[in-house]
Amino acid sequence: VGKVALSWWSWGRREGSPAVTPGEIVLLGAIAGITIFLGLPVGRVRAMPVMYRALLNAGAAGVLVFLLVETTANAFDPIHTAVSDSQWGDAAVRTPIFLAAFALGLLGLVYYEKRLMRRRRPAPAGPGAALLDDLQVSGGGLAALSDTRRLAVFIAIGIGLHNLAEGLAIGQSAASNKISLALLLVVGFGLHNATEGFGIVAPLAAEADRPSWRFLATLGLIGGGPTFVGTLIGQSVANTNLEVAFLALAAGSILYVIVQLLTVAFRLEHDPRYVMWGLFGGVVLGFATDLVLVAAGA
Repeated sequence: VGKVALSWWSWGRREGSPAVTPGEIVLLGAIAGITIFLGLPVGRVRAMPVMYRALLNAGAAGVLVFLLVETTANAFDPIHTAVSDSQWGDAAVRTPIFLAAFALGLLGLVYYEKRLMRRRRPAPAGPGAALLDDLQVSGGGLAALSDTRRLAVFIAIGIGLHNLAEGLAIGQSAASNKISLALLLVVGFGLHNATEGFGIVAPLAAEADRPSWRFLATLGLIGGGPTFVGTLIGQSVANTNLEVAFLALAAGSILYVIVQLLTVAFRLEHDPRYVMWGLFGGVVLGFATDLVLVAAGA
């Protein structure tokens, strides 16, 4: 796929033309982020046995476990490099940035959810409950959502922060005239984002009412939109400290979401074997999609 995209890109460019225009860089980011919408319709599937709902939640947690390891390693790598090169000034700056951003991503969501629980109104009941719940998304904010829908929003936020860093990589590669690398990143991140869509909607499988298409579209924008935004930032700003902050923030929020997903999975299925198999399957899926980037040399 990457070779086909690269051939098409090269064919469409004239000799001596600029390496890549800002508009084309933006298009790359949009393509990489939009694939997250592919997995979102699963959130409307109903009549799913409890065991499969637990597997889906645990599988989503497994994908996020892989993302947590990858994101934390990438966030910590500039600190490790600074210490290895005896650049103590850079290490002294990046270390508190990493810790503060990680704490904000993890503990910030904890305190924010506690605040939401104090403000939350009683859940509506009756035939019009789903419609009323959707209408309250814009009026009442996260406090008006059910527990599962609020968890889906938090997952989308965590993945969105991770994808912001991916967009930075695409934008900086394209702006540096590394067009083949940028295209390979788009292909790899696009495949990765397609699996992340399933992770976002996994908690919704436990709900009796189907989420609206508008709500799913909002989740897609929260999770996939930052890839586009990160591409815009990446083509104009190259700052290691900023990248450390974004990645650490994403890692903290992803860790929070993993704990919540596993709690839901164990609540649905009391046999830990099914939950652990789902967790294992999610980790394998994360590795498999990441190997696309490795095989492409990106």
